[in-house]
Amino acid sequence: MTSTFVARFALPLFAALTLGPLAAAPASAEISITLDRANFQPLPIAITDFGGEADLGQKIAGVISANLKRCGYFAPIDRNAFIDRAANFDAAPQFESWKAINAQALVTGRITRDNSGRLKAEFRLWDTFSGQQLTGQQYFTDPNNWRRIAHIISDAIFQRITGLKGFFDTKIVFVDESGPKENRRKRLAIMDQDGANLRYLTRGEDLVVTPRFSPVAQEITYMSQKTGAQPHVNLLNIETGQREIVGNFPDMTSSPRFSPDGQRVVMSLQQGGNANIYMMDLRSRTTTRLTSSNAIDTSPSFSPDGSQIVFESDRGGAQQIYVMSAAGGEARRVSFGDGSYAQPVWSPRGDYIAFTKRKAGGFAIGIMKPDGSGERILTEGFHNESPAWAPNGQFIMFYRDPGGQSGGKLYMVDITGRVEAPVPTTSFASDPAWSPLLTELR
Repeated sequence: MTSTFVARFALPLFAALTLGPLAAAPASAEISITLDRANFQPLPIAITDFGGEADLGQKIAGVISANLKRCGYFAPIDRNAFIDRAANFDAAPQFESWKAINAQALVTGRITRDNSGRLKAEFRLWDTFSGQQLTGQQYFTDPNNWRRIAHIISDAIFQRITGLKGFFDTKIVFVDESGPKENRRKRLAIMDQDGANLRYLTRGEDLVVTPRFSPVAQEITYMSQKTGAQPHVNLLNIETGQREIVGNFPDMTSSPRFSPDGQRVVMSLQQGGNANIYMMDLRSRTTTRLTSSNAIDTSPSFSPDGSQIVFESDRGGAQQIYVMSAAGGEARRVSFGDGSYAQPVWSPRGDYIAFTKRKAGGFAIGIMKPDGSGERILTEGFHNESPAWAPNGQFIMFYRDPGGQSGGKLYMVDITGRVEAPVPTTSFASDPAWSPLLTELR
């Protein structure tokens, strides 16, 4: 039985993908990764060039290898060490040859075209020590989708071995920064999670900050400000390019973020010397005030079930993290460590809240449980900000500015703090936001 994935980011790249399973082994074949910080070792995996169309097959295998290596949970084996090239996709591999180079997992594949010219991509994931196939799929799509195919295969491998959903078939929206530090040109940009397929969404005429993806549609919300004017919260449809201002508030608005159902936007509205949290229904454009304090309440973020909101506030004298009902009302403080806390973001899995922490002149990215327990610092530096969750809740992207005349760069870190890797961008970058899995958008 086949199914069709339609990515709602309906750009030409995101055409329909039809897939079907290849026969897999019984569930008794098990290799897995235990993500224990003390004992963890990346899994040695061999990824062969996909046969059929040699050039394209090599490119697809290269993207898969780069994805798995960058996430830190896999150790792709150098192709120069391969003894068996697994040329016959339909035959079982020579497992002894792969065990000889300590490949615990093996990926084979084939690229062909059907009579209409559509690309047919097939792959199999093998446990080399049991000699059994763990999973396999075949995909039919436009040849221009070859990079997406590589990301989707990467996700299938990641999920089968780790037990976690993947995150490779995603997009990143961020603020691209170019020019001298005292006069940076800031443009909204979007790219694949590995830095490929970069394109700009704004031209740099206005200041832009804090882009955020809708969890259910091809929209982002962000802040923009013309010189000498108040900043506004904007909606941008990535498919059509249509833009609109969310509300027409007379005062400064900031920190917009979608609700889990994509029907509301929660934001901070400044009035005089204080700011409060407001929610806007995107269909009726009605606005509801959620906090009423004489402090600065900002950076709101929904829990994944939509029932609660986490935000930062200085109502206690310093920036701390608070949680309240999504309907507003009494808020409870959940951060109690040394230093100040800001930019809280609820994990898509609901198990953690990520935050930026400032202490002794440095900035750290950390996580805590929603009740404030289990605080853990994942990475520290001169200036780390803007944590953004991967859709699987296992990785966090942020930006780091080393100071001086340089600028910010994007990084990602996993929730164990063991894996940290740069995210490639063509210039300086800040304010990253991760899309949902494209294959799960409808």
